[in-house]
Amino acid sequence: MEQLKSALNAALKREGLDRAVRQSKALFIWEEVVGKSVAKNCTPEEVKHGILIVRALTPVWRNEIAIKKKEILEKLNTKLGKETIKDMRVL
Repeated sequence: MEQLKSALNAALKREGLDRAVRQSKALFIWEEVVGKSVAKNCTPEEVKHGILIVRALTPVWRNEIAIKKKEILEKLNTKLGKETIKDMRVL
């Protein structure tokens, strides 16, 4: 199983897709990083060129995410490795 994982990782890296895979993983670990209450009110939609697009339900939640932006980016990048997510835009 480890050989398969290594082979897949090597193939992704060789084709230049490893960064895209790491970026997409941000969508799946969002709740783990921000917590349940934030995740319930702010949903990650996509990652474009290293920028995480998040949709907030209300302006209050948009402001809350803006305040915590630096902390959220640090946590995401710690879990994803390297500087995978460069910025976050909240809609």
